[in-house]
Amino acid sequence: MPLRRRLRPAIHQRSLKPADKRTALGDADMKRLLIALAVLAAACTSAPDTSDPTIATVETGQLKALQAKGVLAFKGIPFAAPPVGALRWKAPTRAAKWDGVKDASAYGPICMQKMPNPDNGIGQYPASEDCLTLNVFTQDLSHAKRPVMVWIHGGGFVNGSGSAELYDGSQLAKHGVVVVTINYRLGRFGSFAHPLLTKEAAGGPVANYGMLDMVAALDWVKRNIGAFGGDANNVTIFGESAGGMAVQKLMTMPAARGLFHKAAVQSGAGRENTLYLDKPNERGLPSAESDGEAFVKTLGVAAAAPADLRAISADAIIAAGDPSTFAGGGPILDGKIITTGVVEAFTTKKEAQVPFLVGYNSAEFPTKADDIDAGLARTVGAKTSDLPALVATYPDKEDMAARVMGDIIFGEPARTLAAIHTANGQPTWLYRFDVISPSVAGRWKGTAHAQERQYVFDTLHTSPYPTDANDQVQAQHAATYWTNFAKTGDPNSAGQPKWPRYQAASDQLLEFTNAGPVGKASPHRERWEAIEARYK
Repeated sequence: MPLRRRLRPAIHQRSLKPADKRTALGDADMKRLLIALAVLAAACTSAPDTSDPTIATVETGQLKALQAKGVLAFKGIPFAAPPVGALRWKAPTRAAKWDGVKDASAYGPICMQKMPNPDNGIGQYPASEDCLTLNVFTQDLSHAKRPVMVWIHGGGFVNGSGSAELYDGSQLAKHGVVVVTINYRLGRFGSFAHPLLTKEAAGGPVANYGMLDMVAALDWVKRNIGAFGGDANNVTIFGESAGGMAVQKLMTMPAARGLFHKAAVQSGAGRENTLYLDKPNERGLPSAESDGEAFVKTLGVAAAAPADLRAISADAIIAAGDPSTFAGGGPILDGKIITTGVVEAFTTKKEAQVPFLVGYNSAEFPTKADDIDAGLARTVGAKTSDLPALVATYPDKEDMAARVMGDIIFGEPARTLAAIHTANGQPTWLYRFDVISPSVAGRWKGTAHAQERQYVFDTLHTSPYPTDANDQVQAQHAATYWTNFAKTGDPNSAGQPKWPRYQAASDQLLEFTNAGPVGKASPHRERWEAIEARYK
C-alpha cells in the first residue's frame, strides 16, 4: 500500500536510542495508524462525488443526469422494487441500492398496457411489469428549495406513462420549479381484487396497487427531492383525466396525507362509477372480487392459491382486456386505502385541506347526435327525453353532441368540487379551456379531451396537429399559471390576466381562449344545475 511505503523510511531510517522511546511509534500503535489511514482512504474513495454538477445522490445511490434543453433531466429512477413475481399484486416496497453512478439519461420501460396506441401521452416502448420509475427535471442541484410539481398521467388507468415526450418537464422547470413525472401500475396490474389475494393480505392493503404506487412515489419525493434542489415541504400534485381522478383520490386517502401541499386537476371526473371490494355498487356492478374471479376464469385458470394468480403471464392479462373507467375500471373502494367516494369526501370535509386548482375543456367528448342517448345512459342512466331542462341549455342538437358528455363527466364535477372545497375554507381556482388551434377549428367546436396538456407543459411540438405562434402564447400563459400555483397556491402574477378566486356566489372562472385568458362568470350555470339535479 502506498501509505505504508512512505511511512517506513521515516520510522526505520536510524536505530532508536532509549530516549527515543517517548516519541517513537510502537508496533501496536503503527498497526492502529495504518488501519485508520486505510479506513480514511476507503471513505474518500466511496464518498459521493460532489464535484460533478450533473450527479445527484439519493438514498439508493448516485445518478448522472442528461444535460439538455437548459435543464438537468434524471430519467428512469427506481422509486420502488420491481412488482414482479411474488411482488405482483402487492403494495410497493422500497427500491434496492446500487453501486457506482447510475446512468439516468434514458427513461425506463412503460408499465404493461395494450399496444400500440397512437396517443401522444403513452411514452416510449418497451412495456414491462418492472416499470416503477420516475423522472426529475431541475435547473440545477443547488439547495434552492424550489417548489415541486409531481405529474400523474392520464389514460383511463389502463395506458400512458410519465415518460411521454409530451410530459417533458424541461420547460416548466425553467419557471423555477422541480418537475417529477411518474409511472404507476395500470389495468389489472394496478387495480385488481380476488378473494385469494384478500385472504393473503390478512388485513393489509389490497386492490389499489396503482394508487399505492403513487403514494410510494410521493413518499420517495419527500425523502429525496432535496437532492435535486426541490422543497419537500412545497409539493403540488397535478394530473389529467385518469391522472386528475387520481389526484382527487389522493386528496381523500389517509395514506397520502402530508405528502403534498397543493392539488391541480385537469378534466378529472368526480362522479366515478367505483367498484366496491366485496359487494355490488349502487349502479349494480359486481364487487371487485367477483370481477377478479370472473376474469381469472376467462383465462382458464383454476386458482387455488395466490401463486396460481401470479403465474399468469403478463401478456395473457393484457390480451384479456380491461374494464372501462366508467364501468368500474380503475381504483376500488376497498375501505382502507380508498374509503369513500370523491364527492362524498369533499362534502364531509374529509379531503386534504390544500389550495385547489380544477377545470375542464370546452368540448371534451364530442359524439354523434344519434349517439347522445347511449352516452347519457352510460353516464347518468337517462335519455334526452328524461332531461328536458338539460337539453334546453344547448342551442341545438349538434352543439349538444359536441359538449354534453364532457359537461356531465368533467364540467359539472369540476364546478361542484370547486364550490364544496371553497365552502370548506380552502382557496380554489376554476378554469374552462377553450383554445382551438386554427388547424382543427373546422373539425372541433372547442378544446377536446386531453388537448390542454401540451399547453400546460409548453410542449406544443408534441401536438398531433399543427400549432402556430398564438398557440405558443397561450401555452406560456398556461405554464405560468400552473407554476405560479405550485409556488404560492395562487396562479396569479404580474403580467398575467387576473384569475378570479372561485366563490360560489359570483361563480367566476378563468376561460382560456384564442384571444388569451379572461376572468368571467362561469358559462351555462343552468346547465350545471340541471346536471346536479340528477344526483340529488
